[in-house]
Amino acid sequence: MQAPHIGQPHRRVDGPLKVTGQARYTAEHAVPGCVHGVLVTSTIAAGRIARLDTQAAAQVPGVLAIVSHLNAPRVPGYENPQPDERVEGQQLRVFFDAEIHYSNQPVALAIASTLEQAQYAAALVRVAYEQAAHHTDITKNLGHSYTPKRSENYTRGQPQAYKTAPIQIAHEYQTPLQVHNPMETHAAIAAWQGNQLTVWNKTQAPTLAQKDLMKLWNLPKESVQVHSPFVGGAFGGASRIWPPEMAAILGAKVVGRPVKVVNEREKEFNMVGYRPRSVQRVALGAQADGTLVGVSHQVFGATSRYEQFTERTLHPTKSGYRCPNAELTYQLVPLDMSTPCWARGPGETTGSFAIESAMDELAYTLKMDPLALRLKNFADVDPEGDKPWSSNYLRECYALGAEKFGWSLRNPAPGATRQGDWLVGQGMAMGIYHASRAKASARARLLPDGTLLVQSATADVGPGTATIMTQIAADASGVPIENIRFELGDAAFPPAPGQFGSHTVASVGAAVHDVCAALKQQLINLAFSAPNSPFAKAKLTELVAEAGAVRLGGQPATSLSYGEVLRRAGQPALEVTHESPEVPEKGEKSGKSFCASFVEVHVHAHTCEVRVTRVVSAIDAGRIMNHKTAQSQVYGAITWGLGLALMEDAVLDHRFGRITNHDLANYHVPVNADIPPSIDVVFIDKPDTYLDPMGAKGLGEIGIVGFSAAIANAVYHATGKRVRELPITPDKLL
Repeated sequence: MQAPHIGQPHRRVDGPLKVTGQARYTAEHAVPGCVHGVLVTSTIAAGRIARLDTQAAAQVPGVLAIVSHLNAPRVPGYENPQPDERVEGQQLRVFFDAEIHYSNQPVALAIASTLEQAQYAAALVRVAYEQAAHHTDITKNLGHSYTPKRSENYTRGQPQAYKTAPIQIAHEYQTPLQVHNPMETHAAIAAWQGNQLTVWNKTQAPTLAQKDLMKLWNLPKESVQVHSPFVGGAFGGASRIWPPEMAAILGAKVVGRPVKVVNEREKEFNMVGYRPRSVQRVALGAQADGTLVGVSHQVFGATSRYEQFTERTLHPTKSGYRCPNAELTYQLVPLDMSTPCWARGPGETTGSFAIESAMDELAYTLKMDPLALRLKNFADVDPEGDKPWSSNYLRECYALGAEKFGWSLRNPAPGATRQGDWLVGQGMAMGIYHASRAKASARARLLPDGTLLVQSATADVGPGTATIMTQIAADASGVPIENIRFELGDAAFPPAPGQFGSHTVASVGAAVHDVCAALKQQLINLAFSAPNSPFAKAKLTELVAEAGAVRLGGQPATSLSYGEVLRRAGQPALEVTHESPEVPEKGEKSGKSFCASFVEVHVHAHTCEVRVTRVVSAIDAGRIMNHKTAQSQVYGAITWGLGLALMEDAVLDHRFGRITNHDLANYHVPVNADIPPSIDVVFIDKPDTYLDPMGAKGLGEIGIVGFSAAIANAVYHATGKRVRELPITPDKLL
């Protein structure tokens, strides 16, 4: 029998291509006749362009055009705005008019034969502005907040019920503006052939990118091609069409040649999305035994003036704990900045810092163990709607994580443990993230040589999607894994949802499983009815397909290889396309992934330097498809969570509305020396078959949800000082 591949730690199937340089990322595609475009961006945050002088730039040798609002082609979607299904409002219309909406907004594109010529020409573009007053500080503009159209406001039981409880806490928490900063910056190559548009771009969602471009340019599906076979990291930042892509498309239209635009690192800040700064106010009320009476959670999130970007900041509070009374409100603060976007663990990462810090503060007020408080208020059903969980092994996460970490040995008193000059603290937090399944399609094509090609228009931004899909296809089809090739990153393939929201395995994986299972059944049918079939005297139900052959159950010697089945049936190939339905988040059961994070920190008694020394992360993400890639995902979540808690902060100079630390020298992210020497990842590894036939739940996001709070809680335990505004830098502890 063929051994199962799901659950095995297979190496990445695309690993050799990446390490040998054969993988082609967006800017590396060789497109004949391609020229280069370099963006010129605004130096003010609000106002309009009074004069744009391109005369000197246009005379640079090799320059083909300087594109701006003065000569840009007409874009049908700009004049007939249709709100994006993911973001309410009119997206930024590149080179549409003279209005300036944020600092670093594209105002021109210099196009030349070489990159150096385009860079020089861009430097010669002169822009005069009529500057207007701008506002980029969320904390000073809370009074201008409003309830978005897609309201996240939620109430159950009695509002303000926490005030009736004998034990109460109420505090404000803030999280910083955080930038994705993947290794590969945003890039695009655009080419027009008549009304045929081809784009090589960095996207997490080829199908969605195609739909967006169809809408913008009023083109049918067959006239828009999107290619994105490899993505060098994204984390949510490549989830929509951004200005660099549109600039390349407009530029190609003007010069009649393919145009490549690659964002400089500086332009990754405040142009192509970021995690917005938040201000959150949390109040909790409890009985003396820790039973929650009521919770109030008020969120202020930042957005641009031209779009309403909302995220799920309140969701951990909605569903995390059993509490009869909850009043949760979400307000947007419009600022003169570009539109934020989804960042790994979107919303839940931000909101969990506040609610999990507040739960820790309540535990100390009650003189109760923080883990015991969470167990006391464990939700047996989803408090939002009282729906049963599709599965919930959070208790097991608590138990296994605490045992691995040695939580019971912890001295509960803050500031009581010391190693030389270092104060030692231990903290923990819970994480919860929705697990759902979107509609997805896949195509499987079996060839007479026994090889199987599977295609779907999904993406792989780094988690190992191609590897996981290959494993799923091998188990569902019975084709040996070394004979399977999975292709993605092309909108011409069967449509698939974007790779975000931790639903790729559940969604695309279900489609791959179903299409391969259907193909296998067709093979069995062909083998049974083939001329001179060795199964003529058997029953159809007695046939099995595995290890590349159709066999008679109980008589493995009676078999036909897959290739022989096709040859006897006179078919050059067998192809099946299948669409698998969604399992909606608001279905009969509540699908969630869970985690428990346990963290130890050392804080220097004199300098207040914080070092994370030990982490245990216990994860309930359903059945684990590949333990090697899954562990890597959690390592990534821990790394970014550490950055969010201790380092990352895009600092705005509000005089100019511009981020000042707009490079990787000054925008601090964790490096190898910052990573704790001990990271233990524990998977519960129990299937959830409500969501998909493989039993998987979302994994990519859950490891970061609550993690920054676990660090903050550990810092408090070490020092006795509570930091409620991230990042936790030494100045906040001194």
